[in-house]
Amino acid sequence: MQKTELLGLSLEELKVVLAEKLESNQSYRAKQIYTWLYAKRATSFRQMTNLPKELLDKLVAKCSIGRLKIAHESTSVDGTKKFLFHLQDGLSIETVLIPSEMRNEQGELRRRTLCVSTQVGCPLDCKFCATGTLKLKRNLTTAEILLQIFEVERHTGETITNLVYMGMGEPMLNYENVVASLRIITDPEVNLLNKRRVTVSTSGLPEAIRRFAHEGLHVKLAISLHATTDDLRTQLMPINKRYPIADILSSVDEFYRETKIPITYEYILFEGLNDSLADAKRLSRIAKRVPSKVNVIPFHPIDFTHPTGIAATLKPTTEEAFDQFLATLKSLGVLVMVRTSSGKDIEAACGQLALAEAMGPGDDGVVSPTVPTLISIA
Repeated sequence: MQKTELLGLSLEELKVVLAEKLESNQSYRAKQIYTWLYAKRATSFRQMTNLPKELLDKLVAKCSIGRLKIAHESTSVDGTKKFLFHLQDGLSIETVLIPSEMRNEQGELRRRTLCVSTQVGCPLDCKFCATGTLKLKRNLTTAEILLQIFEVERHTGETITNLVYMGMGEPMLNYENVVASLRIITDPEVNLLNKRRVTVSTSGLPEAIRRFAHEGLHVKLAISLHATTDDLRTQLMPINKRYPIADILSSVDEFYRETKIPITYEYILFEGLNDSLADAKRLSRIAKRVPSKVNVIPFHPIDFTHPTGIAATLKPTTEEAFDQFLATLKSLGVLVMVRTSSGKDIEAACGQLALAEAMGPGDDGVVSPTVPTLISIA
C-alpha cells in the first residue's frame, strides 16, 4: 500500500486525510500534526509526543514524512553554500545558501538568503541561463520546495532569514505548488519566514502575475527583464514572443495596485546589447511606472553549456559601460542595486551542478563543469 505523504499539505488538507484515511474527525489533531510538520520540523511520527498511540500507529502505517538527500555540497571562500539534492525519482535539483556580509552587534550574520528551485530543469530556454539547457523534467511538489529549506537548516544549523524563488525553473509555471508552499512558509502559526522576506522571481507570465496579485500572500515580486525592447528580449528570452514587455508591465501595474508592494526588476548587462544610454532611459521609464528598484547584474559566461546562436555571443559589458549605465539610472531617479557575486569558486550558477551531473564525470572521475560561474542575490 502506497503511503500518503503529509509534508506539503495545508491544515485543511490534513483534516481531510485524518477524516478519510485515519478515521479521525478531530480537527485539533490535524492542527497538532500541522505544527509538528512545519513549526517543529518533525522527521518521524514518533516525535509527535502529544498524539495518542492509536493515531500514531495509524500514521506510521498509512502516511509518510518526506526527506531530501544531499548528494553534494560545495562551500565557497565567501561562505556561499551550494547543495545538490537527489529526489525520490532519481532527478536532481540545486539550492544555494548565501550569507550576508553584514553582521549585527553580536557578530552574527544579519541575513542568510536561500535560493530555492521550483522545477527540475526549465522550459523557457533563456539564452544566458544554464538551467534552460537541462530542459524541463517536471515540476517540484510542494513538499520538495519546502524540504529545500528544512534540509538546509537541519544540515547547517543555520536559520534562513530570506527566501528567493530564483533557482532552477520558472515559479509561475508551477503555480499551484509554489503558492501552496508560500501559504505554509508565511503562515504565522508556522513562524518560518516573514512575508516581507520572501521574493518570487519570474520571467514574466502576465496571467499568472495577475492571479498572484490576488492571492493575499503579500510577498515580493521580481521580474527577470534584461532588455527594454521586445526584439532583443525575444532573442534573449523566447517566452517574450508570447508575452511581450507591454503585457508584462500591465500585469505588474495590477500587482502593485492590489498589493502596494514595490517591484524588483532584474537586469543583466551584456556588452553592446542592452547597456546603452538609450537602454538606461527606457529602463528608467519602466521602473517609474510603479514604485520599483532595479537589480543590475554582472554577466558571467556559461561556456560550459557549449552555447550556440546569440547565447554564444553574450559577453559581460565593460566596466566603464557598467558604471555609466548605473550612473544614468541613478541620475534619472531610479533606485539601483548592484548584485554582489557569490560562490564563483563553487560553480554556483543555477543549473550548473545538475547539468554537470547529467553530463557525467570527466576523465578524472569528478563531476564538474569546465567553467565556474556565479549566482548572486541582492
